Amino acid sequence: MALAAVVVVILLAGGGSDKHDKKGPAESSGGTKRSPSPSLRIPSELPSELPSGLPSELPSRLPSGLLSDLPSGLQSLVPDLADDEVPYYMLGTGDCFDTSAARPGQAAKRPCGAPHDAEVVKVGELDGTYSTDAALKKAASALCAAPLERKAAQQSAGTVRGTLVQYPDSGTYRTGIDKVACSLAADLGDGTHRLTAPLT
Repeated sequence: MALAAVVVVILLAGGGSDKHDKKGPAESSGGTKRSPSPSLRIPSELPSELPSGLPSELPSRLPSGLLSDLPSGLQSLVPDLADDEVPYYMLGTGDCFDTSAARPGQAAKRPCGAPHDAEVVKVGELDGTYSTDAALKKAASALCAAPLERKAAQQSAGTVRGTLVQYPDSGTYRTGIDKVACSLAADLGDGTHRLTAPLT
């Protein structure tokens, strides 16, 4: 329509006639009638009742397969609300916890005055691009090295016997989880030695 108006203007301007054309800009010189323009009407009243087909309550149960159908590796990111375990990246500095070889990304929080496997010394964040798990491990170890050395030097002899650095794998890191938990630990694995108080 805009193209036709431009063409009409050019044709009128190009004509050699000195007569003034009294036709309106929307009219063509072909003698056809002007087409009516649509009118916009807004209703003056809103409906007084909602449709009766809307559900009156929400479902009481969610489908059972939601958490079991997660892609591999992501299920460990979802906390199991049935117990005291949390993903490692939800730990904070000073949190005491137990570990499990069966669930390496999880930590069972414990009071620091009760027997526990480890205590978080520092929580840091990785930045940069890491395409492999080995690169992430190296970066996480470097982030934790100095704070763990300093804190270990402040402990009584025999109190801590190891370190624990928890970090995301490359797939998890791509989802935006960049936390690293740097912890001092008792005997991880055999459970014969446990921490029984907060670190000094």
